[in-house]
Order: sequence, then C-alpha cells, then structure tokens
Amino acid sequence: MKLERLLTMTMILINRKKVKAQELADLFNVSVRTIYRDIETLSCAGVPVMSQQGVNGGISLIDGYRVDKQVLTKEELASLSIAIKSALTTYEDSHAEAVLEKLTSVADEKVKQSIDQLFIDLSPWGPNVIFKDQITLLKKAIEHAHCVSFSYSTTHGRITNRLLEPHTLVQKGKVWYVYGYCTWREDFRFFKISRMKNLKEEMTAFQRKEINLSELPWDKKWHDPQNVVNLTLSFDAAITTLVEESFGAEHVDHESSTINIALPEDEWLYGFLLSFGHRVKVLKPPHISEIVQKRAQEIVQLYK
Repeated sequence: MKLERLLTMTMILINRKKVKAQELADLFNVSVRTIYRDIETLSCAGVPVMSQQGVNGGISLIDGYRVDKQVLTKEELASLSIAIKSALTTYEDSHAEAVLEKLTSVADEKVKQSIDQLFIDLSPWGPNVIFKDQITLLKKAIEHAHCVSFSYSTTHGRITNRLLEPHTLVQKGKVWYVYGYCTWREDFRFFKISRMKNLKEEMTAFQRKEINLSELPWDKKWHDPQNVVNLTLSFDAAITTLVEESFGAEHVDHESSTINIALPEDEWLYGFLLSFGHRVKVLKPPHISEIVQKRAQEIVQLYK
C-alpha cells in the first residue's frame, strides 16, 4: 500500500509541479506527518523531492526531473486514458483515478490533446448518484468476492428477493447489468442494475466460479433456440433508417419493406414492437400479432 502511495505521489508531483501536504494527506486518507515521512522515503530513494514552507509553499520536484515515457507509445497512452476516463463516468474507483493521474503525468501536450478529442460518457442522463453508488458497490463486492442481496423486479412486475455471487459488471447496449451466480436459481443469471432495489453487500464470501467471458455467456442465453421466435414484419418506408438502426440493415428487405429476424420472445419484445406504433406490423407468427393487438387495445382502453 505504501509503495503504491509513493509511486502515485511521485506521478502527481510530476504532473502538478507543486502540491500542498494537506491535499496529499486527504487524497491518501493519511496524516500530514505520514506525507512528510513519505517525502523522506522518496528522497532516500533518489527522487529529488523538496518541501517549501509558507503561503506559496508546498511539495514539489526539482525542475527538470522526468520519468521514462517509452513504456507506452503516445497512441497507447491516449487510448488507455480515454478508456479509464470513460469508465469513471459510471463508478468511483480510486485505483483507476490514480492510474489516470500517472498516465497524464507522462503525457506531452499532443497526447493530452488527443485524449480531449474523444470523451465517452457512459452515465445516464440526469442525476445518477444512486446508479453510480450501485455500480461502485457491486464492483467492490466483486473484488472482495462478497455476496450481494437485493430485491428484483421482473418485466411482469413480480418482486423477488435474491442473494447473488456477483462475477462481472457488463454494459450491454446502453444498459448496465451484473452477471453472477443466483443462489435461488442455482445458476448464472443476468440482472439489470436499474431493477435492483435495496442493494446491499453481504459479508458472506464466495468462491469465484470458472466462466469464459470471451464466449459472452449472456448472449448465448439470449439467443437460446428455446427462447427465440422467427419474426416477419412489414414497415413504413418512411422509417427505413430507424428500422435499419433498430433491427440491423442485413435483416431488412427494401423491395418488399419487410424485416425477417429472430429475437427472444418476452415482455421486452412486445414493448419493442409496440414502440414503432402504426409504422411496423407483425405478419408472422400469428400469436405474436395477437399479443401485440391485445396490448394495443388495452392501451386504447386505458386512454378512453
């Protein structure tokens, strides 16, 4: 822990030139006395660190001190920094922040300009304090191999209490999920974080199970032949662009204005089809057409 603090402190000093001892103490959650002891340790190790008293004083490095920047190329530095900045829009991670500090400290002006040319904000619109707290809690539980408990609401509105061994945080599309072993179902499950309420990290430890994330196990479950239905839809040519974005251009027949695609059948599918209003019509299979008609009629009755 001390070694990591010393390395991070050195990178901060390279990047900022001068820092107050109290600021470093607050950052590392240690006393000012500990910071000054760290300065002595750095000096003994050959790092030219100096301390100045007074209003304009602070801790700094002797001018001209540099570190080797050849570990990563400029392009690699920029790409890695962008990835970390993007991840930090959704959860708190002091380690990631420290790494980002180290990377920017060895980046020249050209690299810094490249980093600012792309910013991927993965957080939702509006206030996201609760959501960010949930992501942070789940990440911590995964790192510590602790179970989490929560109440979960299904698409049908049914609420169940779950105990989960969380293995992986996943962002699929624009939605965040946690993938883990559900002790109730005795199998791996995919949970949408926005549906998790009363989330709590338990002190119950678990042994992480072997999973091959490169195979995208959640996708395999999604495309399980037992859950998939083959659809034929017709659409209004006026929304061709929207249809291509939503279903994929490879599934669209422009001559007949139809879509042929296989999708999992559940509440999400019915709502998804209804979201196109009168612009998309289900041709096959008949039972999906009947379900969508029934839902549409229920909506009409609701507004009568």
